[in-house]
Amino acid sequence: MGATPIPGARVRPGLLAALLCLPLTTAAAQTHLVVISGLGGETRYRERFHEWAVTLLDAATKTHGIPEGNTIYLAERPALAPQRIHDRSTKANVERVLREVGEQAGTASQVFIVLIGHGSARDGVPKLNLPGPDLTAHDLAAALSGYRTSTLVVVNLASASGDFIPILSGPNRTVITATKSGRERNETRFGTYFVQSIATDAGDVDHDGHVSLLEAFTYARTEVARSYEQEGTLLTEHALLDDNGDKVGSHEPDPSGADGAIARTLVFGGPSAARRGDPSGAQDPVLATLSRTKQSLERAIAALQQEKQRMAPDEYEQRLEDLLLQLASTNRKIREREEQIP
Repeated sequence: MGATPIPGARVRPGLLAALLCLPLTTAAAQTHLVVISGLGGETRYRERFHEWAVTLLDAATKTHGIPEGNTIYLAERPALAPQRIHDRSTKANVERVLREVGEQAGTASQVFIVLIGHGSARDGVPKLNLPGPDLTAHDLAAALSGYRTSTLVVVNLASASGDFIPILSGPNRTVITATKSGRERNETRFGTYFVQSIATDAGDVDHDGHVSLLEAFTYARTEVARSYEQEGTLLTEHALLDDNGDKVGSHEPDPSGADGAIARTLVFGGPSAARRGDPSGAQDPVLATLSRTKQSLERAIAALQQEKQRMAPDEYEQRLEDLLLQLASTNRKIREREEQIP
């Protein structure tokens, strides 16, 4: 539904760069969020992990328009908040819930899985510490193997989480870890700032009303570094993001480089739609169609950017210009339609 590019037309100098700076965010029609909080050990950790989880869940449903029925919270002690915690975060329960969500989510859905807790990597096996048997990265990969969703995001906020990336990385997947390897075993701060970026507008760098996954990652990474610098202590955690399926994460992802193009298009939900009480856009078929078109164009742009090094420069620029012009036209139509909705 975007504008049809004129064959052979070229964008005037400077416009391509300007188009590349436009925000690319997607409000998916159906989003699922699973939050898994593992062993806290000490009371202070248990309370902190619960605070992260509840803050994230509240932001997802109240700010980003994800239906409460599409959120699940597993934790070490359900009695801590029985009205919020669905079940205990045992390995068996985690695998069961992930299997059920995978069966429920449609192919056009996006699923966010957030792991909170302490991690380890003994004998080279990365794990999230749970009540009873731990959940290894291979266990998680097996639980997600049947997913056919267009978007799968795994955010591991635990210590020693970096080694989850090589195991979970793949097509249509974005994986974020709080550390760069299993050797970074100290308590992490990344989760505090990542959750904060989702729950507030602190991470909305481009001020478009959405916090993309890339913005949330960048905000948290930057604030972690700032906090260590202010204390005059050595930085002991280096968060990574992988969204191109090459099993290698980037500490400073750039949409024009290896990682970041897909994460730039992903958001937890659609704030503008949520305020209208219709997060999915289902009550307005025209807006729903435009949103799907926008999502398709954003994915095409991200995929094209990942192919840049294997294409002739002129071909790449022409195809990118065409897609960006169509996206700009679609965004304009979405804004016009939203203004018509009471």
